Amino acid sequence: MIDRVLLTVSTTADRASDLGFLLHKHPGRVQAFPQSVGTAHVFYPEATEERCTVALLLEVDPVALVRGKGQRDAGFSLAQYVNDRPYAASSMLAVALGRVFRSALAGRCEARPELVDRAWPLEVHLPAVPCRGGAAVAERMFTPLGWAVEAVPVPLDDALPEWGDSRYVDLRLRGTQRLADALSHLYVLLPTLDAAKHYWVGADEVDKLVRAGGGWLAGHPAREEIARRYLAHRRTLADSALARLAEVDDVVPDGPDHAVAEADDLLDDASARQVAPLARLRREAVLARLREVGARTVVDLGCGEGELLSLLLDEGFERLLGTDVSSRTLRTAARRLHLDTLPERMRSRIDLVQSSVTYADARVAGFDAAVLMEVIEHLDPPRLGALERAVLGAAAPATVVITTPNAEHNVRYPQLAAGHLRHHDHRFEWTRAELVAWAHAAAGRHGYGVETFAVGEDDPEVGPPTQMVVLRRRGGADGEEGER
Repeated sequence: MIDRVLLTVSTTADRASDLGFLLHKHPGRVQAFPQSVGTAHVFYPEATEERCTVALLLEVDPVALVRGKGQRDAGFSLAQYVNDRPYAASSMLAVALGRVFRSALAGRCEARPELVDRAWPLEVHLPAVPCRGGAAVAERMFTPLGWAVEAVPVPLDDALPEWGDSRYVDLRLRGTQRLADALSHLYVLLPTLDAAKHYWVGADEVDKLVRAGGGWLAGHPAREEIARRYLAHRRTLADSALARLAEVDDVVPDGPDHAVAEADDLLDDASARQVAPLARLRREAVLARLREVGARTVVDLGCGEGELLSLLLDEGFERLLGTDVSSRTLRTAARRLHLDTLPERMRSRIDLVQSSVTYADARVAGFDAAVLMEVIEHLDPPRLGALERAVLGAAAPATVVITTPNAEHNVRYPQLAAGHLRHHDHRFEWTRAELVAWAHAAAGRHGYGVETFAVGEDDPEVGPPTQMVVLRRRGGADGEEGER
């Protein structure tokens, strides 16, 4: 007996059949892809210039689910046979989606690259989705991502309405989305709604969650619930995922936010004079320090959308690397930097890679200088030790330039309520003394000296809006550095 699980994605965009380019699946053919639990089929029930629908049909072999399972369910020998997995859109469909639409999920389309960032009017339909907690859970998961959600409970038995509803919903999603984003939402949230998977959940599932949800999950209001359910309520794994997601700076604009927004330009000054945007002053201050130490190769850790890298590229630095935990942010940086059209001579000097500032990565070693511009405040304090070991210990550049908000200066923002941080994703904001204390302790453990600088107007009472420390390795060609 073979059972079927169905997903359809439809669009009514202009030249709707171009969807086939993004999916790397020709509308004129039916294609089959073997899976560990059966076979996935991709076909197009309709493909015209006005409307295009792609269907992913997963044929599940229930017997294949239990082969090789050993004695895992010895307490109930029929447990692997008596379940809903062959009939419902859960983790098996998510796995098939990730494999069959791998390139589309990653946002790659060599044939028509301009389609990758196109926002498509989409309708997604899944007739049977296991949803523990009911339709409200589906709405809570998908609505913040820009979807209009219609989740209709499926009755236990149409002939016996008094039995009530099952835990399944007929799910329809409507919204205007990039296709890669839509697929990543489904890939993460289908097993999240079920709160269970058909395979063992281990530490590698944390990497999968962070990679797949890196562009949107950090800013999702239900991210904690999603992490717990996706990781089968394994608290240690969920805590690890949340700590890594906290490093994702995908929704942070260039400069302080929250109630402040762009208030860096409007300090509480009676003269109301024009001042340069603080974001620009930060970049210029970082550039000045890099020039001062004679750096020629620089890694921008947590590079965001590439504003600093663009400046450094124009300045003629010999080798530049930008890293970020968010693949979506890196794609934005690549567009900002025009990497696809740069002359080869310039293109060879710069690269972007996905990486975390709290994990040792050989690719970020060997640079004259590393920059952490408005990054550390997005880490949970317990993760600062990991950052220290990864940057000062493993990467060990000659110079490290760090900027972060000065918490004392927050009183100069009248829009910011007392006790609030400048951005909702900030995990802390340090006073000047707190930054200096941390910098000296970390630098001392790894053989660096510390210099401190003000960025922006240095208020005589509360200091500058942004504070900077420059850590320089002792005993190098430049000699020993100290605080100034």
